[in-house]
Amino acid sequence: MRIAFLTAPEGVEQVELTAPWRAVVDAGHEPVLVSTRPGSIQAFHHLDKADKFPVQEVVGETSAGSFGGLVLPGGVANPDYLRTNRKAVAFVRDFFERGLPVAAICHAAWTLVEADVVRGRVLTSWPSLQTDIRNAGGTWVDEQVRICDHGPNRLVTSRKPDDLKAFCATFLDVFARASKEAV
Repeated sequence: MRIAFLTAPEGVEQVELTAPWRAVVDAGHEPVLVSTRPGSIQAFHHLDKADKFPVQEVVGETSAGSFGGLVLPGGVANPDYLRTNRKAVAFVRDFFERGLPVAAICHAAWTLVEADVVRGRVLTSWPSLQTDIRNAGGTWVDEQVRICDHGPNRLVTSRKPDDLKAFCATFLDVFARASKEAV
């Protein structure tokens, strides 16, 4: 299964990109780094620059239909940038419209809010996003990982880097089940 990882050109929290990426590879799937422009992205360890990673596909030149699921890593600056990019928001929304599973951790829920896909959904995130989620019609819960199927697709959300082990195991299971159901 090809799984898209959508990030901004800079600001993604590195561990929220690399741990899920590694889990996808270890499960035998193909992770694909998608961003808003070609080249590379700059990851961060909180506020400090970390590693750079090569962009494989660009929003506006690829579609949700070529993937089996979407992972949205966090970091404060990453989703803040993505929610201001019309093509990135449309790319995210397309996964929901196609009924494809989506997984988001930490601040990544900001992009979901902007895509207007949290209405009627139950999700978790970094605690500072709870008002944004509620204002967008979602229900926020303080849980390590949450699966919501009250919508066109399954949505897996998680709060923070400490939750990565549970987040990765859960979204891989959800994505695998969705893939089997689609066949």
